[in-house]
Amino acid sequence: MAHTLLRPEQVDDLVAQYREGATLVELASVFGVNRRTVATHLSRREVTIRRGRFDPSRIHEAADLYLSGLTLAEVGMKVGAGPQAVRRALASHGVVIRPGGRCGSRITASTAVGG
Repeated sequence: MAHTLLRPEQVDDLVAQYREGATLVELASVFGVNRRTVATHLSRREVTIRRGRFDPSRIHEAADLYLSGLTLAEVGMKVGAGPQAVRRALASHGVVIRPGGRCGSRITASTAVGG
């Protein structure tokens, strides 16, 4: 996997955007790096990492996306949350989390989330 090195001024911008409310996932997309790389840069700058937030009003959208075959990370990119936040939200609404890969589900999102 290729490594993308950020210049110090890019890291400054990354930190500023994070402090203004951008998520790790959003910043990873903007800067073309992995979200863990974003977290590493923030930690080096002694910025406290926020726990991934999931907007509960987007549960049906997230379930539809996940059940269509997208990964937790891909769903997170679309709904603006980290993959673990998506996993917690989906699981708490009865969506069965795949063990890995891109296996599709035979249940519908409305069935999975009680609707």
